[in-house]
Amino acid sequence: MEPFSVLSYPMPPDYGEGQRQQSQLADRVLSWRTDPDNSRVGCYLHGEVGHVYTLGVHGKISNLLVTKQALEHDGISLVRTDRGGDITYHGPGQLLGYPILDLHRLGLGVKGYIEALESAVMLTLSAYAIATIRLADAPGVWLEPKGARPLRKICAVGVHVNQGITTHGFALNVHTDLGYFTRINPCGFTSRGVTSMAQELGNAPPFAEVDGLLSQRLAQVLNIKIRSFSAGSHPTV
Repeated sequence: MEPFSVLSYPMPPDYGEGQRQQSQLADRVLSWRTDPDNSRVGCYLHGEVGHVYTLGVHGKISNLLVTKQALEHDGISLVRTDRGGDITYHGPGQLLGYPILDLHRLGLGVKGYIEALESAVMLTLSAYAIATIRLADAPGVWLEPKGARPLRKICAVGVHVNQGITTHGFALNVHTDLGYFTRINPCGFTSRGVTSMAQELGNAPPFAEVDGLLSQRLAQVLNIKIRSFSAGSHPTV
């Protein structure tokens, strides 16, 4: 059987616009389910966004360590979302990936899907000799403690699933300014750190290279074909 196809689009730099597009694409992906001859099973938004802090559906505002006024002064938004997880940061140098997929047609449950996202990221990082682990108590991709450096997260994973359609996804720190994470308890943790590819390697590989490799690994683990579309183009039902 030929793999299902997924349409790939650049993530809008404005986070709010990305949320709007994500919602529209989720509706389209659900509509494709009624056409048995439609080989498209989803869309994939990916790229960088401007500075923003996001709270998951059960996120605690107490994990924001600065005032909302301080964020406003710096021109940074705080957005409540419907994904899982607590608070995190998105911004330049971070690869934000939102696969919007029909899990029913892919034959995946939520747990298996999250593990697939983690696997795609872990395979990508292994190509740069970055050894990573999973944790049973926290989704995402982590690095084991090393010397004085604590257990630390390099990629956050948080999703929402409605009628079998996924939204949100993962955030991989490529050459992210990690200083922005000092304003929060990342994902609600106070004793675990955050890292990036640049932090671990001393010099981050090109962002576009990481983005392309991760797309390949995502296609591999989900057994899909990812087809690229240019900015401004829209999928047709």
